[in-house]
Amino acid sequence: MLDENFDKYYLAISALAEVSPVLKTALLEYFDLNPVSFINSNEDDLNLFASNYPEIKIPRNFLVKLKELDVDKIYDEVVSSGFKYITIQDENYPHLLKEIQDYPCVLFYKGKYSPEIFENTLAIVGSRRASENAKSSLKRIMSGMQNAPITIVSGLAYGIDAEAHRLALELNLRTIGVIGSGLSHTYPSSNLDLYRQIPENNLIISEYLPSVPPVNYHFPQRNRIITGLSLGTLVAEAALKSGAMISANLALEQGRELMCIPGLITNPNTEGIYKLLKSGAGLVTSAEDVYEYLGFDFSSTKKEVELSEDEEKIVSALQLEEQSFENLVEKTKINPTSLLVHLTGLELKGLIKQTRGKYFITD
Repeated sequence: MLDENFDKYYLAISALAEVSPVLKTALLEYFDLNPVSFINSNEDDLNLFASNYPEIKIPRNFLVKLKELDVDKIYDEVVSSGFKYITIQDENYPHLLKEIQDYPCVLFYKGKYSPEIFENTLAIVGSRRASENAKSSLKRIMSGMQNAPITIVSGLAYGIDAEAHRLALELNLRTIGVIGSGLSHTYPSSNLDLYRQIPENNLIISEYLPSVPPVNYHFPQRNRIITGLSLGTLVAEAALKSGAMISANLALEQGRELMCIPGLITNPNTEGIYKLLKSGAGLVTSAEDVYEYLGFDFSSTKKEVELSEDEEKIVSALQLEEQSFENLVEKTKINPTSLLVHLTGLELKGLIKQTRGKYFITD
């Protein structure tokens, strides 16, 4: 463990939230991971750095920002917050994250930090306005991973992020939430239950000082950590211009596996999915697909549910898209009374769900 003095300076670097992560990492490495030299750098240091890294832009007010840092005050505020942190020089810093070009020099966390939680990592990203079809497909895939030693990494946002974390908790998978604010904030507030449940046995992390509020530019920066922590990224739903597409491109830049769940072609939020698939992303319809792409050699412990002939007909009719009761009567040729009984049974088994008068597969 480094001495307290080094920790103080690492925390001070974290306070430079408006400075590009690429610049912070490159400058830190320029000074041989010495945060004291980083904070005390002068104009001559920066000029020499710029000559070695001409592609990295240094803000005009960078030296002013350095001089404004109160190292001791920042350290005291972090200590008083009660949140723990780990620096890039700690042996338990996530090894995959250390491999990316713009790794965060400090990770703040709450929950149970252990080397195991960073093993067999899978990032799951997608639309904040996720369709029922996307949620259903994600549940079907993740259910095949139940009880497996897999860690689901996502961003604790609306939509697919929240769904991925909730399913991980339900299915006895590990999970890491990477947030775009300091740990003192709960954003969005609708995910308060996840902010409470995840740290009980899992982890929430941030690169920002605990008091830092959520601001727009933090979230694209946060995405590089989600993909950087992960062996591969699974995109559940994505419009052409979306945070999920940013994450997909980051995964490719980081040399990680990129996978997509196909969706309805009539949904605008699948336009990004099919663009990625056409560009060579892996197509995923089951847990086994994920295992194959990531080289996992374990299988699910989930038992197969036995279905009757009529139940098989119903599940088959729902494979491609959700259906109304009337459509199911027509497609399956099962009389309405029996069909209703079978639908109720399939719901009790957790295999289908009804929303707004239509049935769809959940498992």
